[in-house]
Amino acid sequence: MNNIEIGKIGENIACQYLLNNKYLILTRNHKERFYEIDIIARHLDGTLVFCEVKTLNNGEISPFKFMPEDNLSQAKLRKIIQASNLFLARHQGLISDKKGWRIDLVAIVLKNGKLANLRHYENI
Repeated sequence: MNNIEIGKIGENIACQYLLNNKYLILTRNHKERFYEIDIIARHLDGTLVFCEVKTLNNGEISPFKFMPEDNLSQAKLRKIIQASNLFLARHQGLISDKKGWRIDLVAIVLKNGKLANLRHYENI
């Protein structure tokens, strides 16, 4: 399995997880200039959520115990913030005055292409 396939599996799992946890998926793989947002969703409480999904397959975990979260660099987070701000500038009507917006990370570990572990970090 290559990185693109692993990423798609992870994003599909993340979407299903979000749906099961009262989120409405608005769009996936949204591009803003040179940036991409994996998932844009709305929580049942009205919060607009930009989700970054990081996925590792069991064959990729090193003896040093790297986890998917370790692949979110400060540079990548800055790009997600820039993309989110560009999206918000064009879609101001999607922001709830009471709840606002946030960036979440969904970290997924696969074992033989199937979900082994999922961690959801809100408001990173």
